[in-house]
Amino acid sequence: MTDERQDALSRREFTQLAGMLLLGAHGVALAPSGASGASGAPGAPRARPRPTPAQLAWQRDEFALFLHFGVNTFTDREWGDGTEAPAIFAPRALEARQWARVARDAGARCLILTAKHHDGFCLWPTRTTAHSVASSGWRGGQGDVVRECVDAAREHGLRVGLYCSPWDRHAPAYGDSPRYNDMYVAQLTELLTQYGEIAEVWFDGANGEGPNGRRQRYDWPRIWGTVRRLQPGAVMFSDAGPDVRWIGNERGSAGDPNWSTVDPSIVTVPGVDGPEIIRSLQHGDRDGNVWRPGETDVSIRPGWFYHAAEDATLKTADALLDIWFTSVGRNSKLLLNVPPNRDGLLADADVQRLREFRAARDALFAHEVPPLAWRWRHRPGRALEGTAPLQAPAVVHALRLAERIEEGQRVARYRVEGDAGDGRWQPLAAGQTIGYCKLERPPHAFAAHRLRVTIEESVEAALPLMVRAFATT
Repeated sequence: MTDERQDALSRREFTQLAGMLLLGAHGVALAPSGASGASGAPGAPRARPRPTPAQLAWQRDEFALFLHFGVNTFTDREWGDGTEAPAIFAPRALEARQWARVARDAGARCLILTAKHHDGFCLWPTRTTAHSVASSGWRGGQGDVVRECVDAAREHGLRVGLYCSPWDRHAPAYGDSPRYNDMYVAQLTELLTQYGEIAEVWFDGANGEGPNGRRQRYDWPRIWGTVRRLQPGAVMFSDAGPDVRWIGNERGSAGDPNWSTVDPSIVTVPGVDGPEIIRSLQHGDRDGNVWRPGETDVSIRPGWFYHAAEDATLKTADALLDIWFTSVGRNSKLLLNVPPNRDGLLADADVQRLREFRAARDALFAHEVPPLAWRWRHRPGRALEGTAPLQAPAVVHALRLAERIEEGQRVARYRVEGDAGDGRWQPLAAGQTIGYCKLERPPHAFAAHRLRVTIEESVEAALPLMVRAFATT
């Protein structure tokens, strides 16, 4: 990860270059995923955006593990400078099956691997550079970390994502923009044609100096077009999507409210910065015309790569549970970085913390309170109210609200109340957006006999929500 921001194309340049359709490699048309289409009749209102099947599958994963691994693991650095000797990469007991098994047991549904970080060292035997595992001596020069990772993930029922850093501090071509763009697209092509189905392709906008001190102008339309052509079922992550956006920080906190819709004219390329851009990444846009949900990336450790000195500074299970509420619980997806160590294994401390995190979630959501039946009725305007008696009085300590996002994101203001049996409604939660998931923890405890949810404002005709309540035993 990086705070180094791209010396990017201006918005006007990019708009002229890409237009409303982004043209990828070989002229492949790349329409932004989730973009709304015309409704048909002249003058009729445009349909609001809806997620694509790939975006739906991505969101339903809810939780993925990020694996930062490479030469930095062995130099004890966060950013390599590209001068590292490949021989330094020497994991003694690498076992990708352990990564996948731990991820599955923690409840993750996807693994994303740093196939290449800013140092330019490739974890697969690429034909584009000698700066790769093929020159390291690991596995006798026949090793392929990407292959071992994707095979292990699929063996354990996990989907696979790959991060190939655009910034490359080793490549001599970096800064010679056309030549390096050719090299980078060739690397992506290898990754997207040799390892089967890829669920997510992860980009950042890092654009620092190359070995020649020059900066690169990335050809994002060509890059995105290559992914769309070679892996049409994959979602692409970056500040600017085009399918999934960065949430605007690395603290584990999505915005509240958080719309899955965005105005694509605000963030046009990865790596740019500014208050308006961060606000758009954090919150989306109620009136946005593109569906681009947010992904919340955060590390279990202070850094992104493994450092033995950080073994005692992992986030606690309680802190991770709070992050669950501010990521998955705010209509986002959690991407939690858990970096392998120099042995090529997830460290014991990290594995134990993931077990504790899973146990904390299981305990919190162990006792669902089944309502007898929800009854929904429309109120004036677009308001909608639902009530449900509980099978038995229960002290509700968590709520999960969900919209049917196949029909888009509609709720703009809501409240949840409970009746303690005396006919008086007491507040349990209130907010603006819901989307795929909104998790709430009521501010005070009482034994509720009934629940009531009121959608006070919506951007389209409100639809009944899916409501789940969880209680103490």
